[in-house]
Amino acid sequence: MFRDRIEAGLLLAAKLKKYRNDPGIVLAVPRGGVPVAYAVANELGFPIEVILTKKIGHPFNKEYAIGAASLTDYFVIPHENVSDEYIQNELRRIRSRLKEMQARFMDDREPESLQGKTVIVIDDGIATGNTLLSTVQVLRKGKPGKIVIGVPVAPKSAVQKLSKEVDEVVAVLIPDEFYGVGAFYENFEQVTDEEVMFYLDKLRELKKAG
Repeated sequence: MFRDRIEAGLLLAAKLKKYRNDPGIVLAVPRGGVPVAYAVANELGFPIEVILTKKIGHPFNKEYAIGAASLTDYFVIPHENVSDEYIQNELRRIRSRLKEMQARFMDDREPESLQGKTVIVIDDGIATGNTLLSTVQVLRKGKPGKIVIGVPVAPKSAVQKLSKEVDEVVAVLIPDEFYGVGAFYENFEQVTDEEVMFYLDKLRELKKAG
């Protein structure tokens, strides 16, 4: 059980220390992954960015990820009853939201190049892994050197699924019985946009000072 996302991030950072000397970047899944990623990036001395991708949900079940989109790329697993028109409409909707996030969280700066870097993708936990799976396919188009997924907690099934697609999945807890990510935190309140900005700004200030 973690006290909060910062404690979870510090415990996760200890397991990711072997990557400290790599040319790396931490990508945080907003919003819940940002405090966790802040702790990891601070410990490893890596820059942090918010991951600007969102899942493309199935038209009959939006929670079921059939793909993911970034501002420049997208990845979709073909499904019956999913038209190209639906995909294009979803891309427009998702990219409009991603542009808002880019303006708010990154001051409209272009995302850093991932080419050749160790990219550590951080969230506050994984349930099924389907959304991250699609996100990884989009990130791969940026030609990173390594893709590592780091989370405080994930079920064994999700770790096994994602391990086939990335260089490593690092989890602090892989419980035998999984009841949802929030069950493993004492404090699992929703992270606000203001908190996201606080952590991103704090790390940028520390990097400038350092």
